[in-house]
Amino acid sequence: MPQLLDMPPTDPRVISLMNAQQRELRELYQDTDERTEPFDPAILSGEGCVLLAVQEGAELLACGAIKRLDQTSAEVKRMYTVPAARGRGLGRQILNELIERGRAQGYERLVLETGDLQAEAVALYERSGFTRIPNFGYYVGIENSQCYELPLKPA
Repeated sequence: MPQLLDMPPTDPRVISLMNAQQRELRELYQDTDERTEPFDPAILSGEGCVLLAVQEGAELLACGAIKRLDQTSAEVKRMYTVPAARGRGLGRQILNELIERGRAQGYERLVLETGDLQAEAVALYERSGFTRIPNFGYYVGIENSQCYELPLKPA
């Protein structure tokens, strides 16, 4: 059973997984204009967290993070599972832990963005209670972006 580790966003293993996610998204969306949000590990520092799913033997399997947006909100970021590890529930495991972390940190809601071609991600978020909202922040005006929100009840 993989274990979830808290990792600093600048750890080379975290950056490796997040870069793999970005390459996959650019390929999926044929994004030659680099329209995906630029990735800077520093945005995940501070009052958020980065989780990494690691198999025995240090095999990297999945990651996810939350970053603080304001006093009451955090954004789920960089959810990714390597292709060979998909279908094992790792995304759900990481998302559930991020929700609990957000609740424990006192956030009133989590928001996230995914793309319209990522049916598995959309299904995961909707099964986890996230509901569609208008695009926010960086994603305003990006047609293939879909934004979601999950109100958090206090722990």
